[in-house]
Formats: sequence, C-alpha cells, structure tokens
Amino acid sequence: MTTAVLRKELQGYIAKMPDRNLAALKPLLLVLAEPLYTIEPASPAECKKIDKRVKEYHENPESFVPWKKGVKK
Repeated sequence: MTTAVLRKELQGYIAKMPDRNLAALKPLLLVLAEPLYTIEPASPAECKKIDKRVKEYHENPESFVPWKKGVKK
C-alpha cells in the first residue's frame, strides 16, 4: 500500500468518525505528527570535545576499547 493510498484511507476513517471521538484523536495525531527525534548540529564546545577525542585516539588507539568488546551481553 502506498503512502498516498494509506493517507486517503485514514482520512476516510476520520471523516466517518463521530464528532466526540475527534477530540480524543487530536492529542495522538499531534504526537505522531512530530518526529521521534531531531538531529542538531554539534555546538562549538561539542566539536572541540570530539576533535580532542579523535586526536587522543590517533595518538594512542590501543587505549580505546572497541565497541564490540566493550558491550556486555
């Protein structure tokens, strides 16, 4: 099912919905309309920390624990 078809189907359900249910549906739709998360650019301070850690890694990579070894299952 394409997104356009699904949107049309959902709009049909909303059109048929009793008025009293629309008020209950609104908060859900407001939450669903927002993205789950946003990715913002790193701040200058964060960029500085990242650059420092990358430099530390390149100077002494043995001091870092690979992700796969550091994760406990």
